[in-house]
Amino acid sequence: MRIEPTAPYHSAQDALRILETVARHPAGVTDTQLTRRTGLLPERLTTLLRMLRREGYVEQITDGAYVTGDTLRRLTSAHDHERALSDKLQHTLDRLRDSVGAAVYMSRYVDGEVKVTQYAAGPGTPAVNEWVDFRYSAHATAVGKSLLTQLDHNARRDHLSRHKMARLTSRTITSDKLLLSRLESQPPTVPVLDLQEYAIGTVCAAVPITAGSSVGCLALSLPVEHAHRLRQAADTLNRNAAPVLLSLTI
Repeated sequence: MRIEPTAPYHSAQDALRILETVARHPAGVTDTQLTRRTGLLPERLTTLLRMLRREGYVEQITDGAYVTGDTLRRLTSAHDHERALSDKLQHTLDRLRDSVGAAVYMSRYVDGEVKVTQYAAGPGTPAVNEWVDFRYSAHATAVGKSLLTQLDHNARRDHLSRHKMARLTSRTITSDKLLLSRLESQPPTVPVLDLQEYAIGTVCAAVPITAGSSVGCLALSLPVEHAHRLRQAADTLNRNAAPVLLSLTI
């Protein structure tokens, strides 16, 4: 499996260092102490603390010191961890949907198959019409291609050998040689795009979300009349992916 660090990965790792330090000080730890004990630059620390407070991972007490927040307590509890994680991810996806102005999806590569595990949509941000099962259309979707880029060459070939590359639109790539070449050359920090390859009238983008050995991605979809917003929306999604990765890592 080929996994390369991305900006959200580094942010999540730095955030974990902060949380580990806060957890070791139940009476509270100041930002000055956090700077010294984590080795993070003050500006970087301030940015991450703002995110951690917003997500409920840390709280500030009356003297300004930081203590563990409710979200962290729920996610680290053995009781109903999966429910707490699902609820947290949904809350984050809902906020991302509103932030990027598009339907947002969380997907994983599980037992050799593409699986959309959660999504957030609404009246003004409709979800893509799954007219062909996402499990069988990885070659045509931003979600599928993003997940496949995170696998090694043999794993990609194995997936394509099990799922015929059907032509879904006139833009769909049906050559496994061409698709594999594009997947190989895809930079890990650049969003993967679907420009009406899966469905006419819809454009999509996806960014990798990899926690440990688990391969995943965040994606968004827009009606084609909003295609001019796709790259900016994808960049916004990528910049705000750290909270999702952090939730999966804890």
